[in-house]
Amino acid sequence: MAAVESQAQLNAAGTPAESGENDDIWYVFANMRKPGLLALVAYDGLRVFEYAIAVEVFALQRPGLGVPWYRTVVVSPERGRLGGIGGVAVKPDAPFATIAEADTIVVPGWRDVAERPPPRLLDAIAAASRRKARVLSICSGAFVLGHAGVLDGRRATTHWLYAGDFARAFPAARFAPDVLYVDEGHIITSAGSAAGLDACLHLVRRDFGVGVANTVARRMVTPPHRDGGQAQYVEAPVCARPDRSIGVAMDWARARLDRPIAVGELAARSAMSGRTFLRRFVDATGMAPNAWLQRQRIARARALIETSAATTAEIAAQCGYESPETFRAAFRRIAGVSPAAYRSRFTAR
Repeated sequence: MAAVESQAQLNAAGTPAESGENDDIWYVFANMRKPGLLALVAYDGLRVFEYAIAVEVFALQRPGLGVPWYRTVVVSPERGRLGGIGGVAVKPDAPFATIAEADTIVVPGWRDVAERPPPRLLDAIAAASRRKARVLSICSGAFVLGHAGVLDGRRATTHWLYAGDFARAFPAARFAPDVLYVDEGHIITSAGSAAGLDACLHLVRRDFGVGVANTVARRMVTPPHRDGGQAQYVEAPVCARPDRSIGVAMDWARARLDRPIAVGELAARSAMSGRTFLRRFVDATGMAPNAWLQRQRIARARALIETSAATTAEIAAQCGYESPETFRAAFRRIAGVSPAAYRSRFTAR
């Protein structure tokens, strides 16, 4: 009964309905995890923006969602006054030893990639990894994880500015350039600054499903989901507000993802020639229209997997794929796992 009430609360809060959503959304809540204690690491010289991202996503209580939200504490391996740029002062609200009890640890950057973090912090991160607690780093926070030895043999990322430093410092890690974040199970690393928001929302999706994550994103006035595999777009950052004509075409396409869509149709909807549309679309999104369409189809598929009991064949058809085999190949290429493995993440608790 509580799960059904949670769905009603979400609907009342204005969760955007994905095409294909149905009453089976209840199973996400019936099987959702209780995320428990989350330890947010603070330090002198704090990266304030990255820290604020984690505070906004995890520490802000959200009783209207009707789900068991994170219990967030701020801990620090350092004593004395902790401050960040702009005169910000941070005071931990729990002893550092509390980190040993945390189900999730968030490291919001590190003050200097050339400085080795304190041994007690590295020991705590290593111990957390051994007990399979989740550790999420934002931007240069990946260097903390690297020094703790938890990235050896794993894929990981950080801000593109630090790519060379990271690769030299941690040759045993499998550095993933030009991605927003990397999910390696209980270890999640994210790229520069705002990509940390994508990683944090991704963790919310893992814990509570697409409906809750979308609601949190809407309240933060941010796109609900950018896939971790998207490039960081060093030369051409993602435009949050493409020009109106292209935006109209994108909205038109999102409403028709169950059908074939030609680039020429998108250009016509934008009242542009094919060549002009292609150039302006790439400028606005950092990718070609067909690549964008594929990601939109897989984003729809993820939502359907998370919120319905539809079969793989049914999801493939609703997302515009001619066969389940074609869909599985596209899903694995973009999501990094099979549809079956992705579904198991949201049903096996």
